[in-house]
Amino acid sequence: MALPSRQTVLNLGETLLAGTIGGALLTYAGIPAGWLSGSMIAIAIAALAGRPMGMPAPLGRVVFVLIGISLGGAVTPETLKGVSTWPLSVVLLCAAMTCAMFGSALYLKKVHGWDMLSGLFGSAPGALSQVMAYATQYHSDLRGIAIVQTIRVVILTALLPVGLALFGLIPAAPPARGSAATDSPLEIGLLVLISSAAAIVAHYVRFPGGLIFGAMLASAILHGSGLIHASMPWWLVSAVMVCLGAITGSRFANTELRLLFRHFFAALGSFSVSLLIVAVFAAVAAFTVDLNLPDVVVSYAPGALDAMMILALALHLDPIFVGAHHVARFMLISAALPLFVRIYGQTPPPPPSKPPEKRPVQED
Repeated sequence: MALPSRQTVLNLGETLLAGTIGGALLTYAGIPAGWLSGSMIAIAIAALAGRPMGMPAPLGRVVFVLIGISLGGAVTPETLKGVSTWPLSVVLLCAAMTCAMFGSALYLKKVHGWDMLSGLFGSAPGALSQVMAYATQYHSDLRGIAIVQTIRVVILTALLPVGLALFGLIPAAPPARGSAATDSPLEIGLLVLISSAAAIVAHYVRFPGGLIFGAMLASAILHGSGLIHASMPWWLVSAVMVCLGAITGSRFANTELRLLFRHFFAALGSFSVSLLIVAVFAAVAAFTVDLNLPDVVVSYAPGALDAMMILALALHLDPIFVGAHHVARFMLISAALPLFVRIYGQTPPPPPSKPPEKRPVQED
């Protein structure tokens, strides 16, 4: 395997430095999930300013595995007591996402002139790689869809923790909790080894978010059964949040400000429509099924799967509850995209054929 170039290493160093500074500023200002949202905002600004922000794919995969291990470490027998109430909440979530996608797509169509299929692509929360694959095939506005999707994730990740704190649903700045100094290095090594193997298997069989959920499942079983008590050090969890913020924020690389502003109000309006619709269903779920409201809010939030999962960890919510809902949402969207294409899509035009060669006319 070829070693990364010097320029790649320098770009990564600049990215991580910008993310660390942004995360530290928001964390020490008392903003909940500050390492995540601060890193994401700082790197997005740097990317829009033309700096070469980015995260190599192999490092990104390591980050996803570490996210899963950290999430599983928060599992206790108490977190599983309400499993029997989850099915109704998941059904309400699926109804919420369906209504939110159509409501947001109709807004994009009526107000901003998008076609219905592009509106659904821009409104589908999560499954971005599948969305972009279909959008490419059906000649949709790739930049517009990507910008609308990314702005929604940034708004949710940056403002959702602040909103929960303002309404008193979480502490203004939850205390950091990491592994104690007495944690056994052997336990941590076994935890990383077993969870990484599970992540690789889940990724290989193409389970949704396999790297995160494979590692989380193994870590949850090890912690929930009492076989392992060690957890990831707080500094490593903070570093993972910075890296995930870098992955999200660097999506704005090579995006012109003119193009960003052109799609900003489409993103903001469609996000507002979907948020209002989802909020109604989340309130019904929280008060009829008697669930913890912050868990429901993050579970129903129409954001990226990885960002919402690490947000649950940063806010010390129930990672299994949040994870189950986001997997259900991912599977719903994956199943719905082909249906949307069938109903609203048109057959992609074939590649242009070469015109027949004209033979020169020979004069007699």
